[in-house]
Amino acid sequence: MLLVTGGAGFIGSNVVAALNDAGRSDIVVCDLLGSDGKWRNLAKRQLVDIVPPAELPDWLKGRKLDAVIHLGAISETTATDGDLVIETNFRFSMRLLDWCTANAVPLIYASSAATYGDGAEGFDDDASLPALKKLRPMNLYGWSKQLFDLAVAERVARGERLPPQWSGLKFFNVFGPNEYHKGTMMSVLARRFDDVKAGRVVQLFKSHRDGIADGDQRRDFIYVDDVVRVILWLLATPSVSGLFNVGTGKARSFRELMLAAYAALGTRPNIDYVDMPEQIRGSYQYFTESKVDRLRRAGYNGGFTTLEDAVKAYVADYLDRPDRFR
Repeated sequence: MLLVTGGAGFIGSNVVAALNDAGRSDIVVCDLLGSDGKWRNLAKRQLVDIVPPAELPDWLKGRKLDAVIHLGAISETTATDGDLVIETNFRFSMRLLDWCTANAVPLIYASSAATYGDGAEGFDDDASLPALKKLRPMNLYGWSKQLFDLAVAERVARGERLPPQWSGLKFFNVFGPNEYHKGTMMSVLARRFDDVKAGRVVQLFKSHRDGIADGDQRRDFIYVDDVVRVILWLLATPSVSGLFNVGTGKARSFRELMLAAYAALGTRPNIDYVDMPEQIRGSYQYFTESKVDRLRRAGYNGGFTTLEDAVKAYVADYLDRPDRFR
């Protein structure tokens, strides 16, 4: 069996879908479905079980698994409950790491580009302790992911036991189907698509930094299908361990993202720019761009979808349909 934590979430449910499409139904999801309709992310899937996180330690006793894909986390960059975030994102991950080590089970886990903070130290996925210790995440979520990366790197540096395969993935700005339960953490494209479709004005942030135009704040946007391909490649390549950026390697602007949506619908752009809220101006990232050299050197040659092609696929296959779920 395969265990996918966070399997009812955005990236997790897309991984489960891809595994089903590849003929695997021996999948256990560890997640909380709640009451916000997250179950719809799995409504088309075949599973062995859905286990709440609190019950996972008992469920794991005596189990034999092919691999653990650990994507479950509190992923809101605005989260403020430090105790809950550390328990969920760090301590739970440490327990899974120990279990996978003791039982010789491969562990593929989600880190985050949020560990890079404002990008002052660059976006190089150097997994050495000295390099990781230079990073300064700007929010609680990023810090919780950084703590786990450091814990793994410490074990590597000391030559301690680890799972037979361990791979940490620093996801950049992932977008695609099944992100709809994420509220304000949805991609701008998903949040604003109905406005684009209806011809209503779409608001983007003005720039509050010299030399950067309104709407020209840039992110490394990556389509969720590309992320899934990386994860499935790692599952099929157990000899590869390490910490890897997962982005396209090319930063694009929020304005370009929305213009691609208008182009996909064949409609005229209607974009306005509004002041960024004061409370986030000091911690707002104006630029993220992954370096993907290490992933390529490790043997990954799957390539990445261009922003325009990804937006076109997302709009045509999901957002502009009555059923938006994968």
